[in-house]
This record gives sequence, C-alpha cells and structure tokens, in this order.
Amino acid sequence: MTELIQYASLRPTPWKNGGGSTTEMRVSPAGAGFEQFDWRVSLATIAESGPFSAFPGIDRTLALVDGDGVLLDFGDQRVVLSAAEPVIVFDGEAAVHATIAGGVTTDFNVMTRRGRCRHKLEVVTLRGTLELPRRANTTLLFLADGESLTLDSDAERIAMVRYDLLLLEGDTQWRMDAAQATVFVVDLVYN
Repeated sequence: MTELIQYASLRPTPWKNGGGSTTEMRVSPAGAGFEQFDWRVSLATIAESGPFSAFPGIDRTLALVDGDGVLLDFGDQRVVLSAAEPVIVFDGEAAVHATIAGGVTTDFNVMTRRGRCRHKLEVVTLRGTLELPRRANTTLLFLADGESLTLDSDAERIAMVRYDLLLLEGDTQWRMDAAQATVFVVDLVYN
C-alpha cells in the first residue's frame, strides 16, 4: 500500500503557548489521539523559545528542515539542532527547553510509542537515481529539500513536492529520482 500525504492539503495547529505551530502529517492508527497512537509524524514551526510538551513513554526524533536551528536544553545536557547536527533522538518524557538560534525554525518530528513501535530516521541526499533501501515493512519518505522527487516501482509512479510525505507498506522495491533532494527516510518497526 502507498499513501501520498500532500503538505498543501494540511493545516497547522497553533500551540497553546503561542510559540509555534504543528502540522500533523500522519498518525497510526488513523485518528488516534496523543494517548493512543503507535506512531506520529508532524512538522513543527518554532517561532519563540520555550518548553517542549512532555510525551511519557514516547521515543522522539527531531530533524531540522529549515532555519538557523534551535538549542535544546535537557538540564544536564545542551544540544544544538543545526545544519551541522540536523538530527537528535531523545525520550519524550525529558524536560526540554528550546531556544531558537535565530529566526523561526521548521523541524520534522517522529514519535513512536515505546513497547509498541520503534523508528529510525536516515537523511538521504540525492542527485539522480537511487534504489530505496527497504529495512522495514512500513517506511515513510519526507521530502525535506528540493523541488520534486519521483518514486518508481514496477507497478507505480509517484511524484512528490517539498514537504510531502509518502507512506510505503509492504516489500515493494522503489527507485528515487531527483535533480537534487534531501529525503528523510523513516523505518517503522512494530514490536
């Protein structure tokens, strides 16, 4: 099964504290709330410094998509999410305070419920054609940078534009093609 989620069809939800917004891209099972999801993928815009919401029992990965970055303060550790270090993995229950480094940042957020599902995010830089390595039955592709990306299998052809998300299930082999693109490949494995 393939499902293309077009970013242009989604709407952001402002944060209660006014410091940004989140655009939920896909959640499983469909329609699940924060207490029920197995996995959730979203795009967040951070406009002001402030605390992150806590998500006990959730494993998180943040990947910088746009902007100067953000300093994440975990109390005993500080990490800068930036072009030099664009991906961070952390526990959802961690107390995190975010300080934006410059202007607004946009971050790709993957969350999986510990004990039910786990994930791994890989950043792939593409120029030309590349076979998509399949390491899980469920794979997500997010076009983080580049104007377009085309995916081909023996039976299907799919075109994506920046910020679109593609859900792939099953073991079909795919080829990715783009003049230039940065793709986040997320493998989701159920326990």
